[in-house]
Amino acid sequence: MKKITQRMCMGCNKKKDKRELIRLVYSKDGKITIDKIGKLEGRGAYICDNIDCLERVIKTKRLERAFNVKIKTEIYNELRGVIIDKKN
Repeated sequence: MKKITQRMCMGCNKKKDKRELIRLVYSKDGKITIDKIGKLEGRGAYICDNIDCLERVIKTKRLERAFNVKIKTEIYNELRGVIIDKKN
């Protein structure tokens, strides 16, 4: 039986299967991207595919503290689009 990898959501602090979460990556060249395949190189952070978790992360600036960098609103807007697309 294969072990299912779990990660913690930065919004709700609940552990979930890695496949259920959206991964954000901060790469060495300073770019923040949404990792759709889950294998990009760099520091990763995970968020539920829930708009409430995203809003909580934005409000508390938890993602900015995790990556130690100011995050542009375009990235948050792209995340909103990914979350809404998954719901439809």
